[in-house]
Amino acid sequence: MDSSSIIIWSVLFGSIGMGFCMYGKKQRAIVPLCSGLALIVFPYFMTSVAMLLVVGVILIAIPYFVRL
Repeated sequence: MDSSSIIIWSVLFGSIGMGFCMYGKKQRAIVPLCSGLALIVFPYFMTSVAMLLVVGVILIAIPYFVRL
């Protein structure tokens, strides 16, 4: 169960990250672009579901709170 939930959450965060990357590139906004790249890469380094969710939610929230 733990392995399958990590895969599902990784795919979800990766797809959100891809959306952030496309938006950041199109709008030339650095914060969504970097957050999107981080959302795509970070699931490879997470081993627990709880840490995956915490880091993923933080990375998704960063573009909403940081405006450059």
